[in-house]
Amino acid sequence: MQFKTYLKSLVVVMALVFVAGCSSTGGTQDGSMDGSAGGASGQGATTGQTSGTGMGRGQGMQGQGQGMQGQGQGRVPDQRTIYFDYDKETIRPEFESTLNAHAQYLRANPNTRVVLQGHGDERGTREYNLGLGERRAKAVERYLAVQGVSDSQIEIVSYGEERPAVDGHSEDAYAQNRRVVFDY
Repeated sequence: MQFKTYLKSLVVVMALVFVAGCSSTGGTQDGSMDGSAGGASGQGATTGQTSGTGMGRGQGMQGQGQGMQGQGQGRVPDQRTIYFDYDKETIRPEFESTLNAHAQYLRANPNTRVVLQGHGDERGTREYNLGLGERRAKAVERYLAVQGVSDSQIEIVSYGEERPAVDGHSEDAYAQNRRVVFDY
């Protein structure tokens, strides 16, 4: 009899945890979670500020800063990858124009769907990198939602460290593997 009471209590607690985990955390119009400008903030231990150290920034990242090309309503933006700092899911300011171009395209084409593929570098456990890839893709999803993109147009998948863009064990290779890819 006491076991049934315990089981019922456990079910209620699990339901509350599920509901709390699914609830929205809000955000601001610029996509940040903490009210500061500069991009979407992640959850967990990150602070919502973009790291100033950005190893590999601007090195080997082909097409960076070209997010505004091809932003016409009938054409998918040329730049389909944005990059992240080590162990962060905050959107770097230099990729806001790329995200704005994708948001404009998706708003103008409401029947178009995109898969946001989150990736990490090989450092850390497989499980951690799958979670980090998902948090990165969700940060992009939040940014697009703030820009008026319908959530029905967006799907998220995390590959963690499983599909590197570049093989290698250098900081440059790691920097190119920490990314979210727009897959139309």
